[in-house]
Amino acid sequence: MESYNVNNSLNIDMEKNQETAFDYSKRSQWLRAAVLGAIDGLVSTASLMMGVGAVKPDFKTMILTGFAGLVAGACSMAIGEFVSVYSQYDIEVAQIKSFRTRCMRLLRLL
Repeated sequence: MESYNVNNSLNIDMEKNQETAFDYSKRSQWLRAAVLGAIDGLVSTASLMMGVGAVKPDFKTMILTGFAGLVAGACSMAIGEFVSVYSQYDIEVAQIKSFRTRCMRLLRLL
């Protein structure tokens, strides 16, 4: 009876360790998207402001152009991310449905 209690407590300890473990691979996706998005936003806004500044060196015009570029870039990135995530979700739902139908066919054969 003593060995049963030891094994049971070991299993409980292992389950607690698995619950507290953090999967860093899930965080890497949004971190990668955030870094690439920030770099893209900075480069495109800076390029836009330099182009406008080369034509018309007016401070107000450059600030307005930079702000408009930031808003347009943010909207573009948000819509692109939404479409990307939604299409990935669509694919996953289709795979789950396909897996379920295959499982049902196999169960009918048994």
